[in-house]
Amino acid sequence: MSVNKIAAFVAALATLSGVSAHGLVSGIIAGGQYYPGYSIGFAYTSKSPPVVGWSIPENKDSGFVNPSKFNNPDIICHKGATPAQEYVTVAAGETVELQWTKWPESHHGPVIDYLANCNGECTSVEKTKLQFNKINEMGLIDYPAMPGNWASDKLIAANNSWTVTVPMSTAPGNYVLRHEIIALHSSQDQDGAQNYPQCINLKVTGSGTDRLTSGTLGTALYKPDDAGILVNIYQKLSYTIPGPKLFSGASSGTATSAGGASSMTASTGGYGAVPTSSASSTASHVPTTAAPYPIAQIGNSTSPTSKSGRKPCKTAGYAVPKQAQYGPGMGNQPSSTVPSTPSITTTPDVPVAPVAGSLETVLPSSVLSTPIGDVTAVPSGAPASEAESLPREPEHKLPDGMTVQELLEWLEIILAQLKAKLGGKVRRHARDFLDL
Repeated sequence: MSVNKIAAFVAALATLSGVSAHGLVSGIIAGGQYYPGYSIGFAYTSKSPPVVGWSIPENKDSGFVNPSKFNNPDIICHKGATPAQEYVTVAAGETVELQWTKWPESHHGPVIDYLANCNGECTSVEKTKLQFNKINEMGLIDYPAMPGNWASDKLIAANNSWTVTVPMSTAPGNYVLRHEIIALHSSQDQDGAQNYPQCINLKVTGSGTDRLTSGTLGTALYKPDDAGILVNIYQKLSYTIPGPKLFSGASSGTATSAGGASSMTASTGGYGAVPTSSASSTASHVPTTAAPYPIAQIGNSTSPTSKSGRKPCKTAGYAVPKQAQYGPGMGNQPSSTVPSTPSITTTPDVPVAPVAGSLETVLPSSVLSTPIGDVTAVPSGAPASEAESLPREPEHKLPDGMTVQELLEWLEIILAQLKAKLGGKVRRHARDFLDL
């Protein structure tokens, strides 16, 4: 594979992972169990695993829904959302921790949570019929400096995590938790607010009696000119959180305490079960996503703390993505081998562009651990024109089973050598690779 082809491939991966995007809920903890959420990488695999997060394959850029779509079904659970096929089990009165992949500091705004009864199985519910009850809200907290300290800032400070309590009065049954951040950094302009809804299936247990038989349809939660939607946050203001009033049995949710600890046990449903582990909310989260399906039955293995600060837990029966450790040189050599490249002498004073390390923080681990053949395969049902538009594969094939992570590790070495040869012209960011 030529350097340009490798560069193009990595640039495509960067686009796939949403390098310039914002984030999504990649993991959930409830009742001491961890559940993988939806991953953007699922849209590019031939087989998507059943998870608790609603599928949003049209949201390939971790993007948003704008106010002009408030009356469109996309506002309910995001673009083209379809029901998740698994459930988070949680008792009424207990908490659900929602772990975001990332969130930009500039995107200040409220965090809001809703609950809707599926009146049956959430796995086949019609989303336009769900009636949502607001069970948590937090907006502008205080003004240490303009534009203020917001709920989104509190979420970021808690390692991109948010915790919401299921009302004690909630009756046993199947519910959809609608969790949302509204970014207001451009909301002074008409249609400038950005809504990021995420939906999770909950199976609520306990002795509550309120079945939430009423509520607000998702397409009626907001209006484009609501005071909390069309607003200039760059002036001191008294902010009004948009949406219906809080449910009578609601309790205020918060960002996960940065110093707190959560204990996890294996989830019995879905995939990527996580054995018991203790983890602090700051530096001990489970992986942002698990492998999209069993890669290799390797028993129990543990990967080291990732550069994002979240420590992966053991994953029984799944190949845990290897987090590369890079030293002052070119890092550890990958386990797979690729066709030999010309030898280029390097010098120790040439800095190494940490390509794999940088992409590790933005690529879902489900993508990193996926074999190259699955990433480059044309998605099932794709039109013939899409297949024809793909670049022709090179004559020399990569080894069978080689993962995206291993390819990036080799790319790390190749680019370090090129940087030495080209006098430092190799750039750091994936979007610049094609300038080589």
